Amino acid sequence: MTPPFDGAGTLARLRVLAAGLRAPLHAERRIDLPFERVWAVVADLEGELPHLISFVREFRVPAGDSERKTARAVDVMGLRGDFAVRLGPGWCLMQSRLVTMGMAAEPDGDGTRFAVCGALRPAALGPLQHAYRRLLGERRALAFFREVERRAVLR
Repeated sequence: MTPPFDGAGTLARLRVLAAGLRAPLHAERRIDLPFERVWAVVADLEGELPHLISFVREFRVPAGDSERKTARAVDVMGLRGDFAVRLGPGWCLMQSRLVTMGMAAEPDGDGTRFAVCGALRPAALGPLQHAYRRLLGERRALAFFREVERRAVLR
């Protein structure tokens, strides 16, 4: 059995995941807000994910304290997908049959080091991921960071 996450090493873990996935979306940034405020936004997948990712209309997560859950995403076109979710302090990994997304955070003095990565899972989509990385990857990551920070300020 895997021990519960304690928040230590989550950024390094996400870097390894992003490298292994050849993730077209991977970025890290310092947010000048306490870890607790930033992570409160990230960990509220059902309430916040639709605000953080423009093409997600709903992200339904069953109630309970379990570290591992199955969630259902609904995109803006009404398509649905089930995600295996692993959520612990400073660590979130969500995987469907098509997409892997991870988020990690660690306290950094009075602020928070935060990272995100995302990739398509089918190997045949590698060329599409490469084009996405060049054209939109950094811009989408910066927009994501700005929205996490904006939502955390509101809390």
